Amino acid sequence: MPHVSTPTTTVASSSGGMQAQRSCLRYGGHVKTVTRYVFGTAFVLAGLNHFIDPDFYVRMMPPYLPWHLALVYLSGVAEAVLGGMLLRRRWSRLAAWGLVALLVAIVPANLHMALNPEEFYPSVPTVLLWLRLPMQGLLIAWAWWYTRD
Repeated sequence: MPHVSTPTTTVASSSGGMQAQRSCLRYGGHVKTVTRYVFGTAFVLAGLNHFIDPDFYVRMMPPYLPWHLALVYLSGVAEAVLGGMLLRRRWSRLAAWGLVALLVAIVPANLHMALNPEEFYPSVPTVLLWLRLPMQGLLIAWAWWYTRD
């Protein structure tokens, strides 16, 4: 009996094998859909928080950037809108590219926090501020995953 090799599994080319392959692909699709909703909702909530507690975000802004409060509001709108777009399958790919760009754009603020821990949260261990940088990379990779739909 010939075998068919797929990225997800190797199955015998019979109706039972093909059914197992479809089931595996369907499960992977469900995981991606569920995590897309989690990711999108997290960005909507984070974006709204820019308006609830803008001072929290203004403190993160590097001094070389102008218009701190305006940029905080702009990034909040971008996070909320792109997160909401990610919830809609029709717009999810575009939203994911927007989130990748946004996450790259806020790396300087995360770096500024790590380099100047005394300005932000003296009670937070400096190592946690540095861990935000690789976490940012993981978030970028997570957003990029949704560009592949």
